[in-house]
Amino acid sequence: MFARTSALVFSPQCGQVRNMATLKDITLRLKSIKNIQKITKSMKMVAAAKYARAERQLKPARVYGSGALALYEKADIKPPEEKATKHLIVGVTSDRGLCGAIHSGVAKSIKSEIASLTEGGKEVMVINVGDKLRGLLYRTHGKHILLNCKEMGRKPPTFGDASIIAGELLSSGYEFDQGSVIFNRFRSVISYKVEKKPVFSNDAVASSENMGMYDDIDADVLRNYQEFALVNVIYLALKESSTSEQSARMTAMDNASKNASEIIDKLTLTFNRTRQAVITKELIEIISGAAAL
Repeated sequence: MFARTSALVFSPQCGQVRNMATLKDITLRLKSIKNIQKITKSMKMVAAAKYARAERQLKPARVYGSGALALYEKADIKPPEEKATKHLIVGVTSDRGLCGAIHSGVAKSIKSEIASLTEGGKEVMVINVGDKLRGLLYRTHGKHILLNCKEMGRKPPTFGDASIIAGELLSSGYEFDQGSVIFNRFRSVISYKVEKKPVFSNDAVASSENMGMYDDIDADVLRNYQEFALVNVIYLALKESSTSEQSARMTAMDNASKNASEIIDKLTLTFNRTRQAVITKELIEIISGAAAL
């Protein structure tokens, strides 16, 4: 008789402890998600400020890029297909993530370019600008990587950064016939597009048939112009990629904050229902015990 009464007394306490543990788990999860939401909102504000500055600096950079490519477009420079056996690809990303699929888009375009060029029997080498691109290409296309440039994306890109990348490219000793710079071109706050700009070697430009219209261009002037044009194209790609990255991060953090709000609402509803169930169960047990007495 005493043992049966003890079982009736201690049984509700076991159920109460189990339900309270569930409420504690929900409370901890709510606190964790609220902290994550604070971080995503702060990152969105920081990305919005960086995006506004990057967009202002993008307009003059586009002038540099279009001006550098004007000679190639007007002279219609195209290297001979039979001689263009070595191709160079400069992929521009950054070291930072949390910005959607902006880096994987560039990597996907580079992989497709490598596949199409190698099928044609051409040698392809890649210069990775940004550690994210290196991580995406190293496992599957490690043999095509020529250089890796890190420390990109932490600060706004400058013309000096583009000069350093171009200097490393020229001093690497790799003699290419034709090349391209692949980057994300900024279109709007919610839109960007992977774009490719051409890069030509000194021999390809000097041996072009349409260069005969420029009589007063000697080898030194042409080489200096080639180096300056290469820096301008890389500088344009850095600015376009930086603006696209900040806009994509701002959008990604906004979506993350909205998703956190939805999860918080669902967990709050679950917490209230669970707490109400615990209270109701305790009342039933108290009433049942009083009736038994």
